[in-house]
Amino acid sequence: MNSAPGKAPTHSSVEAQHRLAYFSERRDEIVSTIRELVEIESPSDNKAAVDRIAEAVAHKFSQLDGELRVHPAKDFGNHLQIDFDFAGKSVGKSAAKPVLLLGHYDTVYPMGTLATMPCRVVDNKLTGPGVLDMKSGIVLMLHALAALQEWHGKDRDRRLPRPVTVLLVSDEEVGSESSRMITESLAKKAAAVLVLEPSYGRQGAVKTARKGVGEYLVKVTGKASHAGLDFQKGVNAILELARQIEKISGFSDLKKGLTVNVGIVGGGSRTNVVPAEAAAQIDVRIARMKDSAGIDKKMRSLRPFNRKCKIEPASLQSQMQNRDHRRNQSSADGTYRRSGSVIRAGRGHRARVGMEAWRSGGRRRFRWQFHRGSGDSNPGRSRRRGRRSARHARAHPDLGVATPRRAYCWPDRGRVIETLDPAAAYRQSTLFDPWV
Repeated sequence: MNSAPGKAPTHSSVEAQHRLAYFSERRDEIVSTIRELVEIESPSDNKAAVDRIAEAVAHKFSQLDGELRVHPAKDFGNHLQIDFDFAGKSVGKSAAKPVLLLGHYDTVYPMGTLATMPCRVVDNKLTGPGVLDMKSGIVLMLHALAALQEWHGKDRDRRLPRPVTVLLVSDEEVGSESSRMITESLAKKAAAVLVLEPSYGRQGAVKTARKGVGEYLVKVTGKASHAGLDFQKGVNAILELARQIEKISGFSDLKKGLTVNVGIVGGGSRTNVVPAEAAAQIDVRIARMKDSAGIDKKMRSLRPFNRKCKIEPASLQSQMQNRDHRRNQSSADGTYRRSGSVIRAGRGHRARVGMEAWRSGGRRRFRWQFHRGSGDSNPGRSRRRGRRSARHARAHPDLGVATPRRAYCWPDRGRVIETLDPAAAYRQSTLFDPWV
């Protein structure tokens, strides 16, 4: 390889050439191992499939005498940790902090993709679902560790020059919800974390940081009416959202590396009805942690241009959150605490340098809403309205009942569970943890 102009020169020592030749001789073996893993499909949402590839990967690392540990997961595939001792341990040397090799074996491709996208080599390129992201990275970990053991091992002692921990997770492509705490815990104990996802460009540049990622959901409520008979009585939620989108798009600041993208928009029911509802999902990227509070404040401070419209506070669904759903033992009001730990893993579990998590504290909260009319965040007023609605229903049974309902709300979820029993709502929720 020739170094590019202005770049650091490529090593040309005899040892470097020897090591390059070592991997060149094993190229076919490496490609074969990649193909073997790629042909085990492992979409994030299929636990059985992801567990299958976890078993295959575990078997290969066990052949290197790594100490295997499986972290079980309920809704996702199991996570795999492999620890390797270092050579000095046998002579009583104190252990240095390990190097953490981080990766994932889940992919974005649904089951059956291999039928239309088979793994194959074409024009000296290996293609297939998950080749790039990131089954090749897993295989490179495997063969690099095997090489280090061969170069540094003595008399069948296959230990490495320093301790190494490999962590492969099953849910990176969907936010690392079940693996985040494992990643954070191991990263804090490591001297360095190397994420073997693909590098940037064909030069193999190393990524030292990634942008922070946040997602917002902006909902607008107007008033429905017939577009022909009662057009003037309607309040167009889509029109209001369009004005908000123009304003939100202006929050981008390319010089600061801050971008705001309105990616998904929806609203309305029929062309002849003035739309009463509209919503937009927004992707926010930040290069500097200090910009997170400012953009969050702007998103949450949106006010309607048309006062007849209502804008719900922007709902943060951040992939940078350091979610900790364990109950705070010192909290008497049942709220969930914000974790104060520093994440050095960003979107999914990818490495970040000096970036804390972009957090939003989670609270279990309930609010009264009605099948008719708008919701009301005042429980007392809602109960009074509920009693009036019940009396009205008894007097006018033909008009139906505006029954008050309890709605389970969670900042990270768009799901609403309708029930009169708050405990039942919590048990039905996806966040229910019987150990809490």
